[in-house]
Amino acid sequence: MDCGCISSHYGAKVLLHNNKRSLLPNLDYIKCNPPRDLSSLDYLKVCHIQIHPLVSQIDHHYSGMDCGRISELLVKNNTPSQIKRQLTKSHDRRQALYSGHKLGLQSTFRIPSRNSGQSHHALIIRCDHPQNSDLPRYYSKKEKKPFPIPIVQLRRNARERMKNRSGKPRAPIPPPKIGLVVKSLIPLAYSVLNARITLINNLRKLLKVVPVKACKWCNEIHVGPVGHPFKSCRGPSSSIRKGNHEWTNAVVEDILVPVEAYHLFDRLGKRIPHDERFSIPRIPALVELCIQAGVDLPELPTKRRRKPIIRIGKKEFIDADESELPDPEPQTPKTPILTEIPPTEISPPANDEETAALAKETLEAWEEMRIGANRLMKMYPVRVCGYCPEVHVGPTGHKAQNCGAHKHQQRNGQHGWQAAVLNDLIPPRYVWHVPNLEEPLLKRELRNFYGQAPAVVEICVQGGAAPPEQYKATMRLDVGIPLNVREAEMVV
Repeated sequence: MDCGCISSHYGAKVLLHNNKRSLLPNLDYIKCNPPRDLSSLDYLKVCHIQIHPLVSQIDHHYSGMDCGRISELLVKNNTPSQIKRQLTKSHDRRQALYSGHKLGLQSTFRIPSRNSGQSHHALIIRCDHPQNSDLPRYYSKKEKKPFPIPIVQLRRNARERMKNRSGKPRAPIPPPKIGLVVKSLIPLAYSVLNARITLINNLRKLLKVVPVKACKWCNEIHVGPVGHPFKSCRGPSSSIRKGNHEWTNAVVEDILVPVEAYHLFDRLGKRIPHDERFSIPRIPALVELCIQAGVDLPELPTKRRRKPIIRIGKKEFIDADESELPDPEPQTPKTPILTEIPPTEISPPANDEETAALAKETLEAWEEMRIGANRLMKMYPVRVCGYCPEVHVGPTGHKAQNCGAHKHQQRNGQHGWQAAVLNDLIPPRYVWHVPNLEEPLLKRELRNFYGQAPAVVEICVQGGAAPPEQYKATMRLDVGIPLNVREAEMVV
């Protein structure tokens, strides 16, 4: 939205975004009841005004403050003539200010009579630009992760499936549940793996030109030549430092959080017991997902079945006899797998054009990796502990008792497995968005006006790439940043 902030109900103060935002919001009257389900960060900002058809109109320019002025006079039970006299006398025609430019919004008001019993109208400010959304919520370590789908809804869906399935033939079982691989998803698995490697290589190059800071005591990072001044450190001795961060240079592992999982030779085999937790290799969880989806890596062998398994019990099965099958046909050349460039061989981009092209390529690899991984997770289940970040790629979680989260003694170190979401597999690591690179130091008093974005997106945006549409809401690109604290206090 072009406006920085608009108060709820009556009054409004407007802060314009910048010179590029030259379009005015469309103002019109609609005859309706007060709108419902509108939050403070929605696309519409509504101030309700009663309209009486027999009262003359008052035409004037307003900047949002006149709405609040009229509402104050209405609350004091002033007559329409008194309201008009007060507006004319005080010349309450304030305008929104930003970057030294002024803009007046035009509208037409009808002052309601005190005893008016006519219908209600609503003045709605419309805007075609995407509005802001709330920042990602911070979950405490003592708090359990919410289920992707509530338990009540899962039970309701199960009862509905059983009701619709009665008297009908059973639906076919998905291939992963009978030990097979979905052949149509094999190219997608290779593209996700290559996108991950491309992302790592490009981030190492961008870190040579785009500075990224990391706190020594906590896991918070900031993209910019200087760290942010917000007192949000929760690391050791944070109370002594009063929540201030101690910044140092970041590495790729600070941006792409390494989420590891056990490598399974047979994804339908027995669950990993606690005694074998050190004998089974651990690899990146996204790589394990790609392997189970059809990627063949010689150093990480896995069992591939050509015939579905035969169930002999609820949790027991035997492999079908594949000796009668002919020899497998030679497969077409598979997609080559890229290799990671060692940090010592990384060369930074030569100029700004190469940096912008590299940032755009990195952003595309980030989106390709997340979209592809989300598609694979819908077919190959991934589990996550509800108390700690442990991830397991497979139908059921392992039995290793290595959960050290809050009150793990009551669970004897066992994990509380639940369905994982994309952010559990690929944590986005939200950081503060720097709106002006010429002034990278953020102001502590204006924290509520700044937005956030995933660290990879913020690095690419500062490198010269255009911000993706789905991240503009949390980046708050349509919010005007006040010039000083006094101007911020004027915003309702």
